[in-house]
Amino acid sequence: MGLMSTAMPDLDREPRLTAAPNTPWQTVVWNDPVNLMSYVVHVFRTYFGFPRERANELMLAVHNDGHAVVAEGPREAMEAHARAMHEFGLWATVRRAAS
Repeated sequence: MGLMSTAMPDLDREPRLTAAPNTPWQTVVWNDPVNLMSYVVHVFRTYFGFPRERANELMLAVHNDGHAVVAEGPREAMEAHARAMHEFGLWATVRRAAS
């Protein structure tokens, strides 16, 4: 029987994986045929605490452009926001922010 090698790899010679860039994530709310615009403004004000004007701007982006980025930050927080939007009956997804 042969002997097993107990040698440690030379870590300086091993390829290193680089960490993904520290790019933030986004919560995106999408237009849907169900919710009233006033309800979407209400959700944005209630959940995110946006002033009426900002909530209205975001709602209009959802309505006119089909979607709006409503939050940006760490992935876990954006996933929590998307789940909350689902609980309010809104369509939302999470994506990596463009760098």
